[in-house]
Amino acid sequence: MVKAAINMTRDEVKTAIEEYPVAILPIGATEQHGHHLPLGVDIYLAEGISKRICEKTGALLLPTLPFGYSWVWRDIPGTVSLQQHHVEAVIKDVAHSVSRYGVKTLIIVNGHDANNASMKYATRELVDELDMNVVYLFYPDFGAVIDQYCESKPWHGMIHACEFETSLMLALKPELVDMSKAVREYPEKPALYGKSTISLGDLSKSGVYGDATLASKEKGEKLLEIFVEKMVGLVELATQNHKNKE
Repeated sequence: MVKAAINMTRDEVKTAIEEYPVAILPIGATEQHGHHLPLGVDIYLAEGISKRICEKTGALLLPTLPFGYSWVWRDIPGTVSLQQHHVEAVIKDVAHSVSRYGVKTLIIVNGHDANNASMKYATRELVDELDMNVVYLFYPDFGAVIDQYCESKPWHGMIHACEFETSLMLALKPELVDMSKAVREYPEKPALYGKSTISLGDLSKSGVYGDATLASKEKGEKLLEIFVEKMVGLVELATQNHKNKE
């Protein structure tokens, strides 16, 4: 059973934290993912994985942060983008909030690549501000996992609306996936990409980076199983390390 804070009373949350002082914060983004996937892909994936981790560990599930740093898609209808330092500030505020009533380890489960910098720098600042473990996770070892379980290669190591994300969505939210609109696109990478303001939004016609047509529910379920197992192991390690410090 998932202990979702948003559905619990104050007394239930207090008891849950006394029993296991670990909370999980899923963070995603609201942005385009091609014509075959909804804007909330990163939200659904972060939350879906977090729920499974909570089921296996007993951690408290915090509400999902639905917005991230989505500057590259800012002109596409539906996108909501926070500034990078605002994402960092929200993470820090959540950490300070939950630490006040006994959470000893905060696990951030991210579904959106561009949030990684915010997670890293927020965590570095928090180590000097709180007596609490903060661990940030984003598909551990995803490069090796993709090589083994996906048929297509990611676009320059990046995952977006591709076989990988589409497969995960087919496993978690199949009713929101329209495979008749899935495409394969590997845009040319300009020499100044990553060194200038040239962004993903300038490169792809479909919004897909990779081959979404190869996605399947079976692949998605296998990927979920692998990543949940890896993340559960990291949660247990983080919790043990905290206990050792005490």
